[in-house]
Amino acid sequence: MTKMDETLVMLKELTDARGIPGNEREVREVMKKYIEPLSDEMTTDHLGSLIAKKVGDENGPKIMVAGHLDEVGFMVTQIDDKGFIRFQTVGGWWSQVMLAQRVTIVTRKGDVTGIIGSKPPHILPAEARKKPIDIKDMFIDIGASSRKEAEEWGVRPGDMITPYFEFTVMNNEKMLLAKAWDNRIGCAIAIDVLKYIQNKKHENIVYGVGTVQEEVGLRGAKTSANTILPDIAFGVDVGIAGDTPGISEKDAMSKMGKGPQIILYDASMVSHKGLRDFVTNVADELNIPYQFDAIAGGGTDSGSIHLTASGVPTLSVTIATRYIHSHAAMLHRDDFENAVKLLGEVILRLDRDAVNKITFE
Repeated sequence: MTKMDETLVMLKELTDARGIPGNEREVREVMKKYIEPLSDEMTTDHLGSLIAKKVGDENGPKIMVAGHLDEVGFMVTQIDDKGFIRFQTVGGWWSQVMLAQRVTIVTRKGDVTGIIGSKPPHILPAEARKKPIDIKDMFIDIGASSRKEAEEWGVRPGDMITPYFEFTVMNNEKMLLAKAWDNRIGCAIAIDVLKYIQNKKHENIVYGVGTVQEEVGLRGAKTSANTILPDIAFGVDVGIAGDTPGISEKDAMSKMGKGPQIILYDASMVSHKGLRDFVTNVADELNIPYQFDAIAGGGTDSGSIHLTASGVPTLSVTIATRYIHSHAAMLHRDDFENAVKLLGEVILRLDRDAVNKITFE
């Protein structure tokens, strides 16, 4: 096992924490632990998004850096007579990555381990074997013999179910494997951007935000942005890595380790051209690597933030990540560190004049 430095310990705590949409408290506590010492004031909105404020100049523009606290997971909907759990997906899942995976049901009496099951292939007709199993035909087996036993263990409808996976540093120590990179890496970037500007002079009010309920429709981004009313915003999230077998450059352009992704377009937002130019100019000036990407579908918190009040110039800055929306995803540490450096340096160069120029030119 690699000796864990401070950053790896933070990333492990963030990714190991459990928090599906509407159940982000555990993750919020971890983020709060790390961001509170770096901020002047901590608040939450009424849905539970965490807002850390750091003042450079109290008359300066408000800059929002937002990652989302939640991860894709499941929710208990019913327990059948034999003690098997029926569930609802919370966030987007592809059925083929779910079967035979271990999960944790977080109950009021403690954690209950389960495995996602279905009818075994041995008893299926040949035709049915060739088709993926529908999510509605899956169940979670917790080893209970009856509904009563499952209930005695604390399981009840509405309980959160999360993938079970432990943070792992790969043989190539830059490669990090964990559940919930989507989007604990965004939370980590928000924390480390506040750390980056900590003892440097700048003329802004910076908000490091952990939003709730992104995976079900960018909901906490809406409430937190309405609370802050930012002048400029960055949605930090994961993006698609296009460097695994079978993916061509026309499917996905980005490669792990080649710098943060500057998103030009996705289904939730056309990125703000003035802000995009400002950010890439800073990157070019400092030789910070970056990659452009455009995604036909999907979106990030930026999609809600940029529509706040009379509009907010917003840019999504993402980390190329393999296997998102599954039990374990992989990303490259250099991309994380370069994203922090890029956003930190952008903030150091922002002031009221720069923001007006970005917004109105």
